[in-house]
Amino acid sequence: MMELVIISLGFIITAYAVIANDVIQTLGTFLVSNHKKHWLLLWFYAAIILAITLIYGWFVHNGDVSYGRLIKIPLPDQLEWWYLLAPMSLLVITRLGIPVSTTFMILSVFSTSQIIEKMILKSVLGYALAFIVAVVIYLLISKTLESQASLRLMHIKKQKKYWLIAQWFSTGFLWSQWLIQDFANIYVFLPRKLSIYELILSLGVILLIMAYIFKSRGGKIQQIVNQKSNVENIRSATIIDLCYGVLLYTLGTVSSIPMSTTWTFIGILAGREIAINYLLEREKLKYTYKLIFKDLSKVNIGLIVSVLIAFTIQLLKS
Repeated sequence: MMELVIISLGFIITAYAVIANDVIQTLGTFLVSNHKKHWLLLWFYAAIILAITLIYGWFVHNGDVSYGRLIKIPLPDQLEWWYLLAPMSLLVITRLGIPVSTTFMILSVFSTSQIIEKMILKSVLGYALAFIVAVVIYLLISKTLESQASLRLMHIKKQKKYWLIAQWFSTGFLWSQWLIQDFANIYVFLPRKLSIYELILSLGVILLIMAYIFKSRGGKIQQIVNQKSNVENIRSATIIDLCYGVLLYTLGTVSSIPMSTTWTFIGILAGREIAINYLLEREKLKYTYKLIFKDLSKVNIGLIVSVLIAFTIQLLKS
């Protein structure tokens, strides 16, 4: 009975904390640039994509909604109360508005040291690759698409309508790729093979959590996105989402080892800010460097805390 309570609490707390903490990565720019639209419309769009991605993964992988990312991270023979330390810590950090790596916070307590090492290496690679790609892309397009003159052109109705459609497609693609990566974090407390009833019940819980997050427009963590240049602009949001989605797809194809999507997202924002300010507003570069350092410091909190929690749980188990 107690183990069932731990499983249920673990799943609910983890699902809320992971989605609330990571929503800025996939839907942050989407929420900002569509702030005038009713939250129910935005939620419904994201909910449909989530349901399709989840059910497709469950069907293709014979009940495994993690798309094979939890194969090497099995459930312990017995779940004790201390396994709730990780999602509870993530919940507190999320409420404080600090973006951290949910992958390290949640999966590290279930993983071996070898798996944790591979997750860290893949996440660092994701940050470096995202940073380089963002710098290159925005050095090429900033003067054309991010300058004040080009932003004024966005008020033209035809241009705005075209980019609005493009943004919804790019966001849908990114959202599906993020879900494929992070279903492992959300479902780590549940059996690796779900029954149809477990699938439906868990989907319902996740959709309710998403409704709350969408109604609050992302919460405190949304400020990470709001501080960046032009993200309220549909065109800027579309390019960010497309770059991020392609990177997640590429990294997910290379290896099924779980990774921190947060590090990839922060890498894109960092490279983008440097390139834009270097070309258009060099006087802001010093502030940009401080902002990047601040974001990196926050995401590393998750790594440090997750290692401490994993170490604590190992002590409690012995």
